[in-house]
Amino acid sequence: MSAPHETSPWYDDGSLHFGVGIEDTFVPQSRPGERAIDEYDLTEHYQRYAEDLSLARDAGATFVRWGVPWHRVNPEPGRWDWSWVDRVIDRFAALGTRPVIDLLHYGTPLWLDDQFAAPDYPKVVAEYGVAFAERYGDRVTDYTPVNEPMIHALFCGSYGYWPPYLTGDRGLVQIADALAQGFVRTQRGIADVLGDRATFMHVDATMRYAGDLDGEHRELAERLTHQAHLVEDLVTGRVDSRHPLAPFLLEHGLDDAALAWYSDERVQPDVMGMNYYPRLSTEVFEEGVHHLGGFADPRPTQDDGVAGLAEVLVAAEKRHGVPVMLTETCVTGSVQERIDWLDASVRCLRDLRAEGHRIVGYTWWPLFDMYEWTYRHSTAPRADHLLAMGLWDLVESPDGLLRRRNPVAERFRQHATNRSANGPGQ
Repeated sequence: MSAPHETSPWYDDGSLHFGVGIEDTFVPQSRPGERAIDEYDLTEHYQRYAEDLSLARDAGATFVRWGVPWHRVNPEPGRWDWSWVDRVIDRFAALGTRPVIDLLHYGTPLWLDDQFAAPDYPKVVAEYGVAFAERYGDRVTDYTPVNEPMIHALFCGSYGYWPPYLTGDRGLVQIADALAQGFVRTQRGIADVLGDRATFMHVDATMRYAGDLDGEHRELAERLTHQAHLVEDLVTGRVDSRHPLAPFLLEHGLDDAALAWYSDERVQPDVMGMNYYPRLSTEVFEEGVHHLGGFADPRPTQDDGVAGLAEVLVAAEKRHGVPVMLTETCVTGSVQERIDWLDASVRCLRDLRAEGHRIVGYTWWPLFDMYEWTYRHSTAPRADHLLAMGLWDLVESPDGLLRRRNPVAERFRQHATNRSANGPGQ
């Protein structure tokens, strides 16, 4: 069994660490009516990585959640091209900024037929994670094996929105199981390479539910609440015969031997990361109204602001028994709306820390604007899909996408460099 470290550089000094993320969604596969998504290509990060990492440091960030483009570094089975990643990791080292590596932020290489449904996916993804650790483990010790695994499972296994386009409950269970197996094998493989130097930050999306939870939607809402933690529960060995989803899993493809494997091979986070977007993370069940969920028939959402954020972080701390980090947050909107949420959310974390909760980090996501995932199913230019979310704006110019600092960056820097407010017990 892999247990969390008793000590960790994330919380040894008791400080609140501030970081940023660079949007790194990769879905390189396409089919008629769809375009590939590579956010590094869309935002020109491949060309501007050195500048981008400097922006993170200029904003006062001490760490960056940064993803590896697996489809580029592993263009063929058994062949690796680390040339661009070499330059990025060198840049991190030169700046003294800490990378937290997103090994899997959605898509797989183009050569992996059936993607997450491929029988050898768990083996292949673990080989990739180990190859990265072997090459960069002298400088990179912080890893997220899978970002938002339940979003993966829903988009790829239930909604049929991303490859391999499975649908329904059986598809959900199949993809969740594959992701979880790969997750376990990846973390164990990296730990074998790095030993106690490795730190694992598990990261999942917040899925909260409000509204008609005790009426006609009660059973579905309860299942979805448990389902939000499904992959994390599998990898940490929490799913046994008493787990609320055990009958569902056994009905839709898993068996007792599979659950026993997770119990025997379980791994744990050193830090549990939660991604919380106040305008998106809480779905509302309405009395007398039935939504399928997902993209075909989405439920409405409500903004529960800092009350929802505090609930999520405290619940994660209690559930996992390890320090917790806010690993993604922002609002899409005006500069003032972003500043207002930045101020309110930072104050929320500081209040929780003052109450004794082990909240170790705050991450604004993304560092600069990104392009909406709807780009994949559109023929419109990328500019039509721009989301105003960042500390820097993306501005079209004859020289490509310029990064234009906006006032949110300065406010973030003020929070990030406030040593008295971010110190132990604050």
